[in-house]
Amino acid sequence: MQLWELIVAIILGIVEGLTEFAPVSSTGHMIIVDDLLLKSNELFSQEVANTFKVVIQLGSILAVVILFKERFKNLLGLSKEPKENKSKPRLQRKQIVIGLLPAIILGLAFEDYIDEYLFSIHTVVFGLIAGAFLMIIADLVSRKGSKTETVDQITNKQAFFIGLFQCFALWPGFSRSGSTISGGVILGMNHRAAADFTFIMAVPIMLGASFLSLYKNWIYFSVDLLPFFIAGFISAFIFALISIRFFLALISKIKLIPFAIYRIVLAIIIYLVFL
Repeated sequence: MQLWELIVAIILGIVEGLTEFAPVSSTGHMIIVDDLLLKSNELFSQEVANTFKVVIQLGSILAVVILFKERFKNLLGLSKEPKENKSKPRLQRKQIVIGLLPAIILGLAFEDYIDEYLFSIHTVVFGLIAGAFLMIIADLVSRKGSKTETVDQITNKQAFFIGLFQCFALWPGFSRSGSTISGGVILGMNHRAAADFTFIMAVPIMLGASFLSLYKNWIYFSVDLLPFFIAGFISAFIFALISIRFFLALISKIKLIPFAIYRIVLAIIIYLVFL
């Protein structure tokens, strides 16, 4: 394993960590670095590259688990909170399940079709632009005011319809967080509450998809590539921590339109460079 390969792993981990949970589409960014770094290196086959992407995604997921550890402890019934707090409204497991069901059902039904036909530069560019317009619409709707101020106030109906919005993310380039935060805002949540629900709901569905992908690609792990995978995992974890903290502090102030503009610019760059 040469130093250059480790630098590649760190760069890809940084891109994954910074973009996985921001509403800018990690897929769109990975297309750029994948072409510039992975495809130019004969050491990595496409199967190894795909396996590596799953590993660094797990690093990003770990960052969410740590940042929302109290939430997850409560959802798993492991929290030791005072009795007086137990009577207060709390986000429930059933709302997470309700939110996950639409994307899980649709994803399993169309998994092969998505993998075969939707992972291309053309579809990602379309997803970036379509997702940007959804975010702009959400911000325009949010000017009417939001009724749900915290994630603990989310209703089963809101959870289900946010789950429907999450189905847009099955189209590469749409962005899971962009779709679900926009959906939450359109359904009457403020931006921070929608973001919190998005990140919490992302963990089980991303874990499930990641472990399934790892199971399918386990044969591509090797001792020689272990430093490459570890470097990517650690860099993705660190930069996901930074990105999520920064995003949650910023989202209530700047909303979604700046991210939408960035997505449109990114789509134009990808189109001009690759098409």
